[in-house]
Amino acid sequence: MLGTQFRWLASCVLASLLAACGSAPVGPGYYRVERGDTVSKIARDHRQSIQSITRWNTLSNPDAIEVGQVLRIAPPANVASNSNGTRSNTAKGTSATTPARPAATRPASAREAEPTKPPASSIALIWPAAGTVIRRFDGRDSKGIDIANSAGTPVKAAAAGTVVYAGNGLRGYGNLLIVKHNAQYLSAYAHNRVLLVKEGQSVTQGQNIAEMGNTDSDRVMLHFELRYLGKSVDPSTALPAR
Repeated sequence: MLGTQFRWLASCVLASLLAACGSAPVGPGYYRVERGDTVSKIARDHRQSIQSITRWNTLSNPDAIEVGQVLRIAPPANVASNSNGTRSNTAKGTSATTPARPAATRPASAREAEPTKPPASSIALIWPAAGTVIRRFDGRDSKGIDIANSAGTPVKAAAAGTVVYAGNGLRGYGNLLIVKHNAQYLSAYAHNRVLLVKEGQSVTQGQNIAEMGNTDSDRVMLHFELRYLGKSVDPSTALPAR
């Protein structure tokens, strides 16, 4: 198992590649995070306050944004922000004839600010390999799930798509495959012993695409990730129960 810090660094590199492969245009009032961005830089570039960007996107930790993440950079309808990042519909000291927007509207705007959360049943996956799940997704130290089995266990495409990466250029992932399923979703398969498909090749759901191994890992396993608009999501929500 890779160390926590090492896996985090490797995940940052993988996030950049996945975001580049699967990015889709964002609507007006939104911005897709790029490599080197910070909340401070994004706020400055779009003439907003850090507090506003943080509030509109319900960021618990503004220092933990990811490459490919989509952020709201314009206020929701009928909500403005002043230079201190606080909500107001009227300037300080004016009459109360135009009252501030009720706080009850915040949940709706918060939902709008999270387009990277996949809708239920938006993609149907099959299990990419037989074996025991030894690590689950937590969104922090683990960006996917780890499935342990013996060397050579078939690794299958979880859904139909096109191979957009096949190689071992990302340290910490060993022999890696990335499959683009559509404009929103990609899946990644790491630590393989052998890769059976090449970049640009189309694959069908259930097709053997690799053999399980332990490249860049201290045990034989498949590390499997699912990305929605470049952001890691829990693969188990799209996998059948077993």
